[in-house]
Amino acid sequence: MDRGAPAQIHMEDEPPPSQGVSVKVLEATLLSALKMLDVGKWPIFSLCSQEELKLIRQACVFGSAGNEVLYVTENDEVFALGMNCSGCLGTGDVQSTIEPKRLDVLCGKKIACLSYGSGPHVVLATEEGEVYTWGHNAYSQLGNGTTNHGLVPCQVSTNLVNKKVIEVACGSHHSMVLTSDGEVYTWGYNNSGQVGSGSTANQPIPRRVTSCLQNKVVVNIACGQMCSMAVLENGEVYVWGYNGNGQLGLGSSGNQPTPCRIAALQGIRVQRVACGCAHTLVLTDEGQIYAWGANSYGQLGTGNKSNQSYPTAVTVDKDRVIEVAACHSAHTSAAKTQSGQVYMWGQCRGQSVVLPHLTHFACTDDVFACFATPAVMWRLLSVEPDDHLTVAQSLKKEFDNPETADVKFLVDGKYIHVHKVLLKIRCEHFRSILNNDDEIIEMNEFSYPVYRAFLEYLYTDSIRLPPEDAIGLLDLATLYRENRLKKLCQQTIKQGICEENAIALLSAAVKYEAQDLEEFCFRFCINHLTVVTQTQGFAEMDHDLLKSFISKASRVGAFRN
Repeated sequence: MDRGAPAQIHMEDEPPPSQGVSVKVLEATLLSALKMLDVGKWPIFSLCSQEELKLIRQACVFGSAGNEVLYVTENDEVFALGMNCSGCLGTGDVQSTIEPKRLDVLCGKKIACLSYGSGPHVVLATEEGEVYTWGHNAYSQLGNGTTNHGLVPCQVSTNLVNKKVIEVACGSHHSMVLTSDGEVYTWGYNNSGQVGSGSTANQPIPRRVTSCLQNKVVVNIACGQMCSMAVLENGEVYVWGYNGNGQLGLGSSGNQPTPCRIAALQGIRVQRVACGCAHTLVLTDEGQIYAWGANSYGQLGTGNKSNQSYPTAVTVDKDRVIEVAACHSAHTSAAKTQSGQVYMWGQCRGQSVVLPHLTHFACTDDVFACFATPAVMWRLLSVEPDDHLTVAQSLKKEFDNPETADVKFLVDGKYIHVHKVLLKIRCEHFRSILNNDDEIIEMNEFSYPVYRAFLEYLYTDSIRLPPEDAIGLLDLATLYRENRLKKLCQQTIKQGICEENAIALLSAAVKYEAQDLEEFCFRFCINHLTVVTQTQGFAEMDHDLLKSFISKASRVGAFRN
């Protein structure tokens, strides 16, 4: 069945409210240490293993029921899985897959932005400004000059050579891109003038939208199902295409085949535009929202369900709004305020919310995951680069840094660079021995690996030593009365015990009065008694310790036949 039939396309005049939708909640949490995108609550991702989920850095769930997904890993590899309607996964066939399939042509490309249509078809731009398309193509929405479905991502170069694309947008069956020099190019289905060419003939390849935009610089674009929007650098908004619900904001319901400025926004500087199925939201430079178009679910946020053909102010508490969100496949609206509060209105799981409603979400993406029908993503969801270091990470980074250190320890002829104030804060021993005029401190009591591990522990709260060296660190921890460090040393020794070093570790435990470790080592020796008694360590065992060992082993029945 062709999912892009014209009978479906004209559904922009809003279908009756659905009776419900399954809840799909997205938690997009930036974990500074792992830099991981948490997509685990989207049902489609339940098909992926936990190991695969941990690698995801960008993702977009799309399709008529949210049953397709494309994602990018930390290594810039691109994978897709799901129903694969019209070949929209780009895997080279139309077979559905529950196993992620790699899209080799996109791997390493660094995806900057992505959008999708209703067919569905997919349009993306790389950080280099290249455009790739694939999927449904009955109306030439892939821009390759044909109407054959695209089973693999192919670069769109016609009329875009030497152009760097910085933003992409898709309507139901048309496509639009914005270049770095402020030009807009469109292609695809054009029954209502949505490509802005002045006619209603479909456009098989990208062509620049001129007319009123000829000498103007565009900074933002968006598509409704069958309409298009562009925001200029001076804050003006130009619109074209289908207008049956007043979604162009021109005060009428007639279609517009070429770009036309919204006169009602005169004197208002718009920064961003977002399009729903048949409604439009804009955000001004003063943090105010205006809305217009279809409103049968209350998606305009005006308190009623009456369509509006003119821009109408939307009140979101008293806070400044910094983001508006909508998706051409849904009747849901969302906004985020400067204080981090997220509001939603419109279709909410089949119900109508006619005024902005405060949610418990932290981002607008969650609104569409939970409330919209279908539960798709309204944008490519990404982990934002986070170069911020926590206090702990900063301290760890500065260990043994000669550029910032103010004292150095000389151990076995090698220097270890540290900071007096940190040593005094972290260790009672150093508070009494460190003086302000100390620049070099010689240390002869412990080996270089042991003392370096101790100083590094003060910066990191962890140790990195083989079990044999951990014995020396255990000695140091005992001398300096560092009880937590003693426990870490004992853990390290337990994890590294083997038949060859078991007696040496047992001797150390006895020497440093580490009773728990002593018992652990003793039990290990008993469990491996035959091999342990044949080791060099057993042959060189201290006489008193040997007597104690044999006596204790006898008591636990180690020598019974």
